[in-house]
Amino acid sequence: MTPATEEKTTSTAEGFADAAESLRDSLIAIRRELHSAVEIGLDLPRTQGILLRELADLDLEVTRGEGLTSITAVLRGGRPGPVVLLRGDMDGLPIAEATGLPFAATSGAMHACGHDLHMAGLLGAARLLAARRDELAGTVVFMFQPGEEGQAGGRIMIEEGVLDAAGDRPVAAYALHVDSATSSGRLVTREGAMMASASALRMTLHGTGGHAAFPQLGIDPVPVAAQLILATQTFAARRLPATDQAVISITRLSSDSEASNVLAASVFLEANIRTLSMTTLDTVRDELPTMLAGIAEANGCRLETEFIASYPVTYNDPAETREVLSVLDGLVGVERVTRLAAPSMASEDFSYVLQEVPGALVFVGAAPDSGPMPLHSEHAVFDDGVLPLQATVLAELAWRRLARGEA
Repeated sequence: MTPATEEKTTSTAEGFADAAESLRDSLIAIRRELHSAVEIGLDLPRTQGILLRELADLDLEVTRGEGLTSITAVLRGGRPGPVVLLRGDMDGLPIAEATGLPFAATSGAMHACGHDLHMAGLLGAARLLAARRDELAGTVVFMFQPGEEGQAGGRIMIEEGVLDAAGDRPVAAYALHVDSATSSGRLVTREGAMMASASALRMTLHGTGGHAAFPQLGIDPVPVAAQLILATQTFAARRLPATDQAVISITRLSSDSEASNVLAASVFLEANIRTLSMTTLDTVRDELPTMLAGIAEANGCRLETEFIASYPVTYNDPAETREVLSVLDGLVGVERVTRLAAPSMASEDFSYVLQEVPGALVFVGAAPDSGPMPLHSEHAVFDDGVLPLQATVLAELAWRRLARGEA
């Protein structure tokens, strides 16, 4: 970087921060409107309507999704250059809110994972960058995505062409995720695996059923299911290397018996599987069902299994992440940027984008003054005073990456 370029970039950062601060009240108001209007899944018409209203005066190329209520908005800068993608997710969770906030949702759904802040922060970045489009050396794609909470909306948007919306594919992609358990304004990321993959193994264990007074006359699958549960819990400890572990949890368990004196004929189980590499995921997928089927057979039962692959590992490109960390250090100071020592075992469908485009996901601390709060809780509260910082970080990451060009 030449001294002239460094001076220009520094002044840009200061300009975005000042402009973002002037948007504070409007961004908070939009966030709270989105919070109250929360919807879940892939079909979010009310949420989409609010976002379209806010984007209308920015002179962007706006398209809507076909299989979901997504929005793709393209900002073309006044100078030639590559394409960068910025993403914000839109959906809430099926949780009845219990925060007592004046703008709390009352529909039985809730933005308990902060996606309302993600949308408002991305809107802020769009405003900041649109205001300086003549200086912008390239194109920015704003990806507003429904269905992050389990419906793979990111994958659907990729199938519908979001990565080709600007004509050329992005050279980088960035997203922020607020965290109500991290102190407000702290920025957190890491190189490599950032969040885990998420998969499931569904199992149906077949016995014969019978009278509870005469278990010797049938094959009771319930105690066999207990063996499967214990074997599942020990699989990771004995079949996987300590340096590349998985978290495997039995999350569902039920039988077809509807009376206390009837032995079950079948038992249904489901395991949730979290891994940090494709190698480990392949091992679990290939070896765990085989081991469990052998235990079932040894006890006279038959096991049917179905492996359901969900979100891949969220992988931060090391080179891009080093650049991101440099930008974050310059924006807020090294003392407010955390290099995460280990990945989170939660999952994110921004992982689909990062499989196709190098980039990074960054956590933004948004714990309220009352103290840290867990995500996905009916009591989750976020400090929406971090919205100017979110908008600044997204705008600055896009600006700096475009200034670097294709390389």
